[in-house]
Amino acid sequence: MQNWEQRHTGLVMLRLSIKKLKRVISELPSRGPDQNVVDFDEEAEETKKIPKDVKEGHFAVIAVKGGKPNRFILKLSYLKNPAFLRLLEKAKEEYGFQQTGALTVPCQPEELQKILEDGIKKIASV
Repeated sequence: MQNWEQRHTGLVMLRLSIKKLKRVISELPSRGPDQNVVDFDEEAEETKKIPKDVKEGHFAVIAVKGGKPNRFILKLSYLKNPAFLRLLEKAKEEYGFQQTGALTVPCQPEELQKILEDGIKKIASV
């Protein structure tokens, strides 16, 4: 019986140590996209990682060319928009797949705004 209790206590201590280690690792600064750092916390709530202004069914995009970068919140349906897909292809060529956080696209904010407006006009005309 004592052997079982020792194993159980050992497993509990191991679990607590792993939780503590995960917490410490998650608080370390990221080394950047080229280090293949992957956030993993099985107990983290997704709402903590997603900004409050990004509603369900939406995603954040930052247009970075030209002047000041602008952040946009888009519906997931824009992932089917041919003009937006071309921007994603440009982003893949320029930045690769190592981006974290908001999706960064290599275009001027005005260009992205025009794509969004054209998408709204197409929906309205249907």
